[in-house]
Amino acid sequence: MARVLIVDDSPTETYKLTSMLEKNGHVVMTAETGEGGVALAKKELPEVVLMDIVMPGLNGFQATRQLTKAQETAEIPVIIVTTKDQETDRVWGLRQGAKAYLTKPIEEKVLLDTIADVLV
Repeated sequence: MARVLIVDDSPTETYKLTSMLEKNGHVVMTAETGEGGVALAKKELPEVVLMDIVMPGLNGFQATRQLTKAQETAEIPVIIVTTKDQETDRVWGLRQGAKAYLTKPIEEKVLLDTIADVLV
């Protein structure tokens, strides 16, 4: 299965996502800030990144843009995972380079299917 980096400032959301992923065989790394997520992605080179949008400091849109523009992380698919469900947010997230956009709460099957889709 995949090495997944979760970037989310909510311990509850991180726990939920980690539980879903680990029980399905994925290896999970976590970061609580956009800056930490970008740094960890460059260091560990996960196979996929799950990115929240609303975080202090570097937000998820900015962090996604940094990851998709940096040479060493440009090939890592980013899936935005957020409570922001406006169409303008979805369009903006995809314009920043995200491969998919999911809104919380996320069903386990949808999350796993989306990860499988972006890894193809």
